[in-house]
Amino acid sequence: MWCCDVNNTAEMANEPVQIPQQTIVTLDLEGVLVPEIWIAFAERTGIDALRRTTRDEPDYDVLMRGRLEILRKHDLKMADIAAVIDTLEPLAGAKAFLDELRLRSQVIILSDTFEQFAQPLMRQLAFPTIMCHRLIVDANGVLVDYQLRQPDQKRRAVEAFRSLNYRVVAAGDSYNDTAMLSAAHCGFLFHAPDNVRAEYPQFRALDDFDALLQSITTALAAA
Repeated sequence: MWCCDVNNTAEMANEPVQIPQQTIVTLDLEGVLVPEIWIAFAERTGIDALRRTTRDEPDYDVLMRGRLEILRKHDLKMADIAAVIDTLEPLAGAKAFLDELRLRSQVIILSDTFEQFAQPLMRQLAFPTIMCHRLIVDANGVLVDYQLRQPDQKRRAVEAFRSLNYRVVAAGDSYNDTAMLSAAHCGFLFHAPDNVRAEYPQFRALDDFDALLQSITTALAAA
C-alpha cells in the first residue's frame, strides 16, 4: 500500500521516484574474516607444504590435488583437520566489522573453503550466509576428493547478483578473489600479500577493518 501511495503521489506531481539500488557485499572468508585453515593445520602438523594457499597458487585444482595427496601420504583425516578448526577464532575485529556491515547491506560470503570446514567458524560469526564447496569424505574419515559448488563460483555469483539489479561491492585477499573483485561494481583487496597487490594494483588494498568498512560504505552509497 505504501509503495502504491508513493507512486500515485509522484504521478500527480509528475516527478519521477528515485529508488536507491539494492546492494550486496560479497566477502572472502579465510584471510579476511578468519585465519587461513590450511596454514593453521600446517603449523599443527609441521608439514610446510600445506602452508601453500590461493595466495600462492592461482590454479585451485592444482592446489587441492596437492593437499589431498599430502593428506594421504601422512594418513591425515577429516577428524585431524576438524580438531584444528575447533581451536580457531575469527580475526580480531572481524565479528564487529561483520555485524556493522550487515546493518548496512546484505552480505554474502563467497569462499573456496568447504562446508565441513566452515560450519564451526560460521557459528562464531552469527551464521552469515556462505556459499562454498564440499569435501568428499569416506566412511573412514579419509578426504578422497572435493566437489566444487560451481567452477569460478565467486565471479559467477557476483554476475548473478548484478543480473538481479544489485549493486555489488566485494573484498578478498587472494588470486581466487580477483575475478570476484573485477565482476563487482567496486572491489577491494584486504589483508592481501605483496604479490597479489603488485599484480592487481587496480584494486585498493586495505589492512584495517575500520578502513574497509568506511570504503565499502562509500562504495555502497554510490548506488
